[in-house]
This record gives sequence, structure tokens and C-alpha cells, in this order.
Amino acid sequence: MTQPNDLFSHAARGSAEQNAPLAERMRPRTLEEYVGQEHLLGQGKMLRRMIESDRLPSLLFWGPPGSGKTTLARVIANATSAHFIFFSAILSGIKEIRDIVAEAENQLAYRGQTTILFVDEIHRFNKGQQDAFLPYVERGVFTLIGATTENPSFEVIPPLLSRCKVLILNPLGEEELVTILRQALADRGRGLGGMELEASDESLAAIADYAGGDARRALNTLESCARLSRGEAIDLSAVQEAIQQKPLLYDKGGEEHYNVISAFIKSMRGSDPDGALYWLARMIEAGEDPLFILRRMVILASEDVGNADPRGLQLAVSAMQAFQLVGMPEGRIIIAQAVTYLATAPKSNASYAGINEALAEVRRSGSLPVPLQIRNAPTKLMKEAGYGKGYRYAHDFLDSMVAQEYLPERLSGTVFYRPKESGYEKSIAERMEWMKKRKIEQTGEGS
Repeated sequence: MTQPNDLFSHAARGSAEQNAPLAERMRPRTLEEYVGQEHLLGQGKMLRRMIESDRLPSLLFWGPPGSGKTTLARVIANATSAHFIFFSAILSGIKEIRDIVAEAENQLAYRGQTTILFVDEIHRFNKGQQDAFLPYVERGVFTLIGATTENPSFEVIPPLLSRCKVLILNPLGEEELVTILRQALADRGRGLGGMELEASDESLAAIADYAGGDARRALNTLESCARLSRGEAIDLSAVQEAIQQKPLLYDKGGEEHYNVISAFIKSMRGSDPDGALYWLARMIEAGEDPLFILRRMVILASEDVGNADPRGLQLAVSAMQAFQLVGMPEGRIIIAQAVTYLATAPKSNASYAGINEALAEVRRSGSLPVPLQIRNAPTKLMKEAGYGKGYRYAHDFLDSMVAQEYLPERLSGTVFYRPKESGYEKSIAERMEWMKKRKIEQTGEGS
């Protein structure tokens, strides 16, 4: 620990802070300075209450780079009365844990002070290294706060995961990033306020789009723009020069966002892989959240491909899971594979239309009674009331198929699902027609 009279160390630290990148200098120190993650830190929200009451359980912060995980840990360190230790999985290993345990035990024994251990990049520890934390978390020697960019379900061992509450940090939105940029432009102590730079709204929006939810990237880009500005205002051309690419017109919260995602979905629906790839590239280059794109693809796989090719939904879900494992930039290949598959797959919206028709019927007719023969009858009273009477168990019949009414009496014969003559759904339509004939034969009725 630096002693108060160690002037050289103090001066060196001050010089290092002044020369640190803007993103490091502008790290929030208090909850009031922290921007974003309102679902966790808004007034009355869970994490804010934990911090303000100084009662924190073991936590895992899961979020993309630049979403504020390490910064949040520093805010907690400034707010808590606990002894706080920062620990990097990149720079430290098992041998340091013994020293931390001894330090935590001494703090508790001699000062009555609990310890919070923050482990940055916790996913970089292997199973054996993560195991080393378990007994001390279990015994309450320290409270663990881990930060990871990777899915904890895959990267954190189950025993440790079960002892921590996972809090998801979202990529910062454009408004939040612009707020952070304006704070940096105005701050004379730690930011760029001394340069008295003006920045247009469109230039800050372009930086925010380029940053893709990453505050560190946004602030580093702003710092580059400031160096290139030569004391002049930061405009769109300055941003273009700083990032060496043309900022794309793509307002994530406005009309162009919806225009581009609409063009992307409609290209896949219209079986145009080239159009779909182009609009995908537009979104990737503009910094759109890839998981937003993948979620829309999962919806399309059911809504527009459906049972014409049931593998479409499997591939879309697999693509989302694979992307979460790999991330960018390689993840673009995974997304592109799923896009070209869905765009060229046979199409059917029969399932989508079917559930919409069924919902409309429920809203019209309300809670119609369940036919007695398919009601559950777990008690003697219910059996005596006729519940389950006459139920025909499908597997007792040829081809495990039996003619039996499953709809409420008032809706008997209603059809919601109408498979199309496209892809695998053509086979479904043929099987449904065959089943209909078999059921007619069972009942002995005519067509």
C-alpha cells in the first residue's frame, strides 16, 4: 500500500491518471455518475437497493464489452464499507487466492470488516481454478463478484454458478452513449472540457452507432476525433476521418432502423438471399446488436418457413447459440449461413395463420367447456361426474390414431391449421388427408 508520505508514488500515479485514455479517466465513481443499466440501477431496482444498503450477495455480471461491468465494480468499491479487492483472471492465478483468503480472514478477525472480491474476466479461469473459490464463498470468507463477457451457463462451473446471482448488463443504447460522450466533452477535470469543443448531434450519434453499445469504444473514438479536430468543432466528417469509414445512416431508435430490419426480413421471406445478405451487412456495419438480428431470424423461421422446412427453426436457434459462444467478428459467418438457409428454404405461414385464427376464436367464444371424454379424472368424484368417460387411448388403435373429438362441442369440425403445398408441409398435408380418411373409416361415416 502507498504510504501518505510517498510523494514520488503519489505523483507518478497522478501522472498516469492524466495520461490514461479518456475511457479510463471518465469511469464513473458513484451511482449518480453511472449511465445505463436502468433495469438494475434505476430508483428502487434490485442492485441499487443492494448497493445503497451495503448488503451484496455473490454476483456475476454478464454483458458485452464496454457495458460497464468493471466500472460498476468500482462504483460498488467506492460505496461499500467492505474491504474490496480487485482480481484479474488474466493477470492472476491460484497462488494469489491464498493471499486473498488470508487478507480477507485478517480483515474480518481484526477489523470486523467483510471482504468483496471482484474477479474480472472470470470465464478465463478453468474448472480447477474456479473450484478454488468455492469453499471460501461457501464459508463466507468473501463475497464474490465476477465479470464475464461469456455466457455463464457455459463458462462458469455449476457449483459456483448456483452460489451467485447472475445480473445481465445490456449493450448501452444510443441515447446513453451520447449522454456519456457529452459528459466527457464537458468535464474539465477528467474529460475534454478544457478543449472547449463543440460536437454536432449527428456526429455524436454516428460515434454511438459505430460503438455498437460499447462505452469504451465510443469514448476512445471521441478522443481520436478531438485530437484530429485541431480545436475546431467535431462534425460528421471528423468522425469519418477518425474511424476511417463512412458512418452509415442507421438510427437504432428511429425510422431507418425499422426500414432496414424490415428490408432484411422481407428479403428472406421473399426468398432473396442476396438482398438478405446486403441488409444484414448494413446492420452489422452500422453496429446493430447481432442478437437482435438473430432473434428476428428465429421468429421468421417459424412465421415464414414453418413446417415447410422444420429444420429452419433448428438452424436459427443453433445460430443464436453458436453466436453467443463465438461472438464477433467470426459470428457474422454463422449469421450469414442461417440467413442464406432461411432465404432459400420453402416457405409456409400456416402455423402463424393457424394460431392467429385460434386466438381470434378464443376471443370470440370465450372459455368453452372441455369435452368430458378428454378431461383429467384424478379423483373418484370426478370419475363419477363423467370426467374421462369414453376416452379412447390412441396407442390402443392401429397406427396410434383414433377418431375422437378434441375440440369443444360448439367448435366441432373447425379447422385452424391448413398446411401448404410447399416443402415438407406438402407431406404433412398428405398425411392429414390420409388421417382424415382413416378416422372416417373407424367411425363408419361417409365423407
